[in-house]
Amino acid sequence: MQPPALTYQQNSRGFLRKAREELPEDLPQACEKAWGAAAEIVKAVSEETGWPHKTHRSLYQNVNALVRETGDQQLRRFFAIASDLHVNFYENWYDRSIVEAGISDVERFVEKVEGLLSP
Repeated sequence: MQPPALTYQQNSRGFLRKAREELPEDLPQACEKAWGAAAEIVKAVSEETGWPHKTHRSLYQNVNALVRETGDQQLRRFFAIASDLHVNFYENWYDRSIVEAGISDVERFVEKVEGLLSP
């Protein structure tokens, strides 16, 4: 059985792939998959640090903790973009260019947080 952090990391990467696949046809689903990718990578790092991660609130708190620990303010901004995409899943306000840019930012977020995980 693999460690939970690795499972969350793999889930995150899978959601990113699905976000890109959904992008041409289903913008709300692409947004939700991008949110899922961001949430899952935060859960991965949370598993490694022993931080709680079962609520949206705890995910935001953990991202803030990562910002404090790393000094990387982009983490907060990228996670906020992921959260905004999550809202768009319900509202469907954004056109493709906004969703595509948001997914790119989530990809950068995932890469940054992956760099904080144990090898």
